[in-house]
Amino acid sequence: MSLLQQVLPSRLRHRMAPKTPTGPRFAPWRLPAEYRPQTVRRKVSSPLPQRHGLDAARLWLPEKGPWATVRAHLVERLPRVDPGRIDGMLRDGLIVGSDGPVAVDAPYTPGAFVWFHRDLPVETPVPFEVGIVHQDENLVVVDKPHFLSTIPRGQHVVETALVRVRRQLGIPALSPAHRLDRVTAGLVMFVVRPETRGAYQTMFRDRLVHKEYEAIAGHDPSLALPTVVRSRIVKERGVITAQEVAGEPNAETRVELVEHRDGLGRYRLLPVTGRTHQLRLHMAGLGIPILGDSFYPVLQDRPLDDFSRPLQLLARVLEFTDPVTGAPRRFESKAQLAAWHEGRVL
Repeated sequence: MSLLQQVLPSRLRHRMAPKTPTGPRFAPWRLPAEYRPQTVRRKVSSPLPQRHGLDAARLWLPEKGPWATVRAHLVERLPRVDPGRIDGMLRDGLIVGSDGPVAVDAPYTPGAFVWFHRDLPVETPVPFEVGIVHQDENLVVVDKPHFLSTIPRGQHVVETALVRVRRQLGIPALSPAHRLDRVTAGLVMFVVRPETRGAYQTMFRDRLVHKEYEAIAGHDPSLALPTVVRSRIVKERGVITAQEVAGEPNAETRVELVEHRDGLGRYRLLPVTGRTHQLRLHMAGLGIPILGDSFYPVLQDRPLDDFSRPLQLLARVLEFTDPVTGAPRRFESKAQLAAWHEGRVL
């Protein structure tokens, strides 16, 4: 297993975590207590520049522990990484502290930080471009294509919207204000300046952003639309799909039929909440699953490099009052869904 899969989650994912009544989705300190800094520390800048549009990983060395050397701690901290790989990185000066490369026999320094760049997984290039919808001193809004993850995670690192846009526009500090599922296309908003990141992320957390989605699915003349779907959605850790279960609703979507032809409908989806796979579950629950959905109503095994049947779901509109400038903002996707506009069979 690579260092990418072993290293603790990056600061990027910590900072973008939307708070919910049940806690942060990507809580920054959901780590064993011994690996948590005991006090709030001032920001420590990385001595390593970005590589491939990615920040270096940072590890904090606990205040207490039995380790005589940094190497001993890393071997224990990353048990599924070959110790020989750690030795090689130390020998090559690829693991650094605040005062330079860490030697193979460097003594353990409680409370210090070390940085290194992750080993990258082998990724299949996503053969679709990221479109720039808007750019100013505060925001970059893009049209993310299907099959491209928003941020680095798991097996998707360089082939992500964040990394691509950082490199394309030359903005290394760019960070996401929110996320969009890998298989969903449409608008994603990034923040240019770190000092305004919190304001925009909080806006999404507090549901102050009006969102509209477009979906293509089968047309059922007997289905009374528009309708509001409310249900309770749960997503268990380690399970790829979410489920609707009995209990108090925590997810709400308004579904409208915009037009229909040849047995297909074009739908406007207006989510009030943002649960995992909410729109896909609600459409499947109505008996009109979104075209190209390999998760609902039945999970299908589809290779990550199969780009032939994109989910016909598009984040069409983002509208809000800018928390930094106070100005009204409305962004609309320039993308189109192939099943409707190209008549492509999916």
